[in-house]
Amino acid sequence: VQFVQSGGGLVQPGGSLRLSCAASGFTFSLYAMSWFRQAPGKGREFVAVIPDAGSTPLYADSVKGRFAISRDNAKNTVSLQMNSLQPEDTAVYYCNAKFRLGQQEYWTQGIQVTVSS
Repeated sequence: VQFVQSGGGLVQPGGSLRLSCAASGFTFSLYAMSWFRQAPGKGREFVAVIPDAGSTPLYADSVKGRFAISRDNAKNTVSLQMNSLQPEDTAVYYCNAKFRLGQQEYWTQGIQVTVSS
């Protein structure tokens, strides 16, 4: 199982970033794909999930209306479009894959997003 994350970095408040997570080594379409984040000194928190290609995404209240999760099962990729970024969005962002029919779960190593002027 391998993941390649991209799109993190430094952005000014009000700016946008798009995170991507490309997966291989498992049947991507059978996994619910999520994004989590962990800010300095805090626990890991849920950001968004898209269970399947045709399902309605769910978002944490803190990002609702600003972030959008999407997936492309043909490319084994999940993305997170982040708009109107604020300093409190600064965190390491993790991609998570959870098998919808069992307990198998995978995590990426995380990618840094820093929102600062």
